[in-house]
Amino acid sequence: MVAVRNTSKKLPKISAKKIPASLIYEVIDGKPIYYKGYREVLGGTKKISEIMGASTLQNTIIEYILRILFRNLNEKRYRVLTNEQGLHLADKINLSADIAIFETSKLPVRAADKHYASVPPKIQIEVDIDADIEDFEFPEAYINLKTDKLLAFGVEKVIWILSESKKIMIATKDENWQIMNWHKEVEITDGINFNIGQYLQEGESPFA
Repeated sequence: MVAVRNTSKKLPKISAKKIPASLIYEVIDGKPIYYKGYREVLGGTKKISEIMGASTLQNTIIEYILRILFRNLNEKRYRVLTNEQGLHLADKINLSADIAIFETSKLPVRAADKHYASVPPKIQIEVDIDADIEDFEFPEAYINLKTDKLLAFGVEKVIWILSESKKIMIATKDENWQIMNWHKEVEITDGINFNIGQYLQEGESPFA
């Protein structure tokens, strides 16, 4: 994917020692990635609870995809986990997933515990960016980095849905990145498709 340099003014860096662990969204190569809005929490203009929740648009998109999956996915073959499902990729690498589709053979119900999943989902779907990316050189650098880590972990397909640009990005191990308008039909797996733009348009959403 072609990256465009971020020419916006960088915010001053804050010492990690002054940032509570509750504001950490993910950890990549030992480096904490914080929730979007954490600077406002540290500045006292927002509470932690104000930056943890998703927008109604983000949740509407997630709800739409989950309903498609639960109606059509073979529940004997797959499990669908959501709500920022934690993934432990390796030492000092912990990521989250908006929607993670696991093969039941790799993550059966009996394997569920109080820890992050240490096996890769078959497919991961991300809706918008919940991380603070001010410290990344390019706006797309976080997406590239997270996607590369997931593919190296064993995820077969990573789908990003970005509401601001109304774009969908799809990455797999064997193919180049695909970038398309979100009015296009997108296959998740096994002939199961979604169309974000059409769904929002039918619901008379101003964001269609």
